Amino acid sequence: MPQKLNVLLISSRVPNLWEQEEINNILGLVAQNHNLTRFDLDNPPHGQFEGVDVVIDLSGPKAKREWADLASSIKLWQLVSTGFDSFDLNYWQKKGIPTANTPGTSSAIALAENALMFMIMLSRCWHETQIHLDKSIVGIPIGTELKNRRLGLIGFGASATALAKRAMNFSMKISAIDIRQVSQEEQKELGVDFFGGPNELDEVLSHSDFISLHLHLNQDTHHLMNDTKFRLMKPTAFLINVARGALVDESALYTALTEKRLAGAGLDVFSKEPIDPKSPLLLLPNVIATPHTAGQTDGTLENRINMVVENLNRVACGLEPIYRIDQ
Repeated sequence: MPQKLNVLLISSRVPNLWEQEEINNILGLVAQNHNLTRFDLDNPPHGQFEGVDVVIDLSGPKAKREWADLASSIKLWQLVSTGFDSFDLNYWQKKGIPTANTPGTSSAIALAENALMFMIMLSRCWHETQIHLDKSIVGIPIGTELKNRRLGLIGFGASATALAKRAMNFSMKISAIDIRQVSQEEQKELGVDFFGGPNELDEVLSHSDFISLHLHLNQDTHHLMNDTKFRLMKPTAFLINVARGALVDESALYTALTEKRLAGAGLDVFSKEPIDPKSPLLLLPNVIATPHTAGQTDGTLENRINMVVENLNRVACGLEPIYRIDQ
């Protein structure tokens, strides 16, 4: 028989709309089968972790080491997010706390669709079309088709493969690099005609019309896209980033765009968020941006909550949780 778990839900003091939707879903699904309580940020944490089996953490970067000190006997610390670069995972590992996330498959379609939207808007000179609408100018600018353009996927996980599937339908040519090995069958199935490892990054940058980033942020990938890398790209090429802001040196990107060494960029993430609305980068006519919403869809919400419930059910049945990031 599955055990009824004591579950502690941690969220922001004032949740945004997305987080409130996550909370509502968790309350609706988890509270049916388990004892669910909310963490009170306004009171001391001592005592709030007593008897807790599972923590569902919507706070991520705000998680404090003191909480891990008090929760060393719990069976699972479940993050409701894909990225965990701002979460102090090393400390949770030192405390021996099983920790899981909701991996990239949860938001892969959402991120791929947003990246494709950027590609279409940039290739069709979106900003310029809006100016011409305002000025009653008809018939220009002249856009470019995605057909036969080369898409370079930097990182080939869930969101990149989802984008590759969609790019195939636009008759694009696809290059990809990743640290993992990808079989010839998978490459063929996803339309990839050039695949390499990290050492082939420069080659992919130099021959692609669109570069789309699909990487975790760590010490090796921080500012991966810098002035040196931008100088390798075609002046007609576009950069797409729906992954992590700090993958890109934004100062170098701004310079490359203003010097016309790069045709444009589609950005959903930034080094510092929220980005200043008056940021020079956002004011460029060849930049299209969204406020870190690429992954925020009804599908992502459903997928992540289902993953959380799946892990709770596993713990309740005495099974090992999946989606572990601490091992």
